[in-house]
Amino acid sequence: MYQIDPPRPPSEVMPKMYDCKSEDPQDLDTPEQIHPLPPSETMPTMYDLPSEDPEEPGLPDEFHDFQPQLLRETCQPPNYPQGEMFIGTDLNLYYDARNRLWQKRPDWFLVLGVPRAQQQQQMRLSYVVWQEGIAPFLVVELLSPGTEAEDLGQTSRNANKPPTKWQVYEQYLRIPYYIVFDRYENQLRVFQLTATKYQAVTVPEKRFWFDELQLGLGVWQGEYQQTAGLWLRWYDATGNWIPTSEERAEQERQRAEKLAQRLRSLGIDPDTL
Repeated sequence: MYQIDPPRPPSEVMPKMYDCKSEDPQDLDTPEQIHPLPPSETMPTMYDLPSEDPEEPGLPDEFHDFQPQLLRETCQPPNYPQGEMFIGTDLNLYYDARNRLWQKRPDWFLVLGVPRAQQQQQMRLSYVVWQEGIAPFLVVELLSPGTEAEDLGQTSRNANKPPTKWQVYEQYLRIPYYIVFDRYENQLRVFQLTATKYQAVTVPEKRFWFDELQLGLGVWQGEYQQTAGLWLRWYDATGNWIPTSEERAEQERQRAEKLAQRLRSLGIDPDTL
C-alpha cells in the first residue's frame, strides 16, 4: 500500500520574510517591473468593448439608414483626403477612460486626422476615443419624435447614471460642432462650442459653412434612394451640392452622349474610335 505523509505545518511551507523577493526597485530584474504598462497595453480597445446597445438594437427607421449614406457620399472636403478622415454611422462612441463602458451612439459623426481602414480586418467595430487619440470634429443627430429633449440638451443627468448626450458632446469630448436636423419641421440647428459651452448659431437659408472643411452643410429638397423629401447634404464653395456617386455616373453618361452627338455631326462614328 502507498503511504500518505501527514500534512506539513504552515511554518514549514509558508515563505519566511527573508525568502520573499525584495520590493526595492534596484533589486528588480527588468525595468518594465518598475513602471506600470502604458494605457495602450492595459486599456480595452474596440475589440473588447460591446459594439451594440442591447436595449436599442437596429435602426429606428429607413430615414436613419438613408440620410447617413447621403452625408457620407457627399462629404468630400477638398483639404482633407478621404484616407485621412473617419465617418461613423450609428456606431458606439466610447469617451471616458475611467468609465470604460460608457458610450453614446451618434447618428453620424466625422473625425479628422485619423486614417481610414485599409483592410477589412481593420474596420472599426466602435470608435474608442482613448484608443484613437482624437475626438470627433462634428456630430449629427437626426431628431425623431420623442428624442427632441435629449438631442437638444433639455434633459438632466440622473444620479448614478452616465452623462447625457449633450454633456458628453459639450463637456467630455468638446466636439466643435453639434448638428441637429428635424425633417418633420424642416429645421436645421447648429451649435458651436464657444469656450466651454455650445452656442446656437443662426443658420440663414438652412445652410452653414465650415471654414475648416471648405464645405457647407444644408437642407436639400430632392430625391435620394428613389425617395423624395428633405435631406441634409454637403455643398461646395460655389454653393453647388456635392454630387452622389449615382449623380456623378449620370453626369459622365450625359457628357459622353454629348460628345458622341458632336462627333456624329462631324461625320465621325464614335463607336469606331
